[in-house]
Amino acid sequence: MEKLYHFSEDPGISRFVPRLHPSHPELAPAVWAIDEAHAPMYFLPRDCPRIAYHQLPDSTEDDVRRFLGLTAAQKVIAIENRWYTTIKETTLYQYTFSPDSFYCLDKQAGYYLSHEAVEAEDMQPLGDLIGELSEAGVELRFTPSLLPLQEALHSSSLHFSMIRMRNAIL
Repeated sequence: MEKLYHFSEDPGISRFVPRLHPSHPELAPAVWAIDEAHAPMYFLPRDCPRIAYHQLPDSTEDDVRRFLGLTAAQKVIAIENRWYTTIKETTLYQYTFSPDSFYCLDKQAGYYLSHEAVEAEDMQPLGDLIGELSEAGVELRFTPSLLPLQEALHSSSLHFSMIRMRNAIL
């Protein structure tokens, strides 16, 4: 299995300890990690609300044309305009984990959990987050509010992830 990642604005985490997840209170405390394919969803400041979406094999032509029609990107991430300066000024740190103690919670989303404390094998700073997204082949879209996109994607045939939406302008 490939390496797994965790992204933080804190460069000093020496040990990741399982904790409850506020969006998943039904789950036991865990250390959360993301696989490489889904890592770009986390190349943004932690509290930045975002919607990431891409085509599925069974996505309708209408939905692909509507949401992805004029892009060659495999994945689109939309964020609110007000986050632009914060994104430009934020340094994230990519922590790399061995997958040994992790299990896959959701393959489609790339989420992995460990119920044991974990130490990172490596930590690298990511300074130019927009550049990192660009290098990952992601199209980054800015919008005044994520609400119209959130509502439209819920009834679409695309795969989407809505992260930190509690911080969005609704």
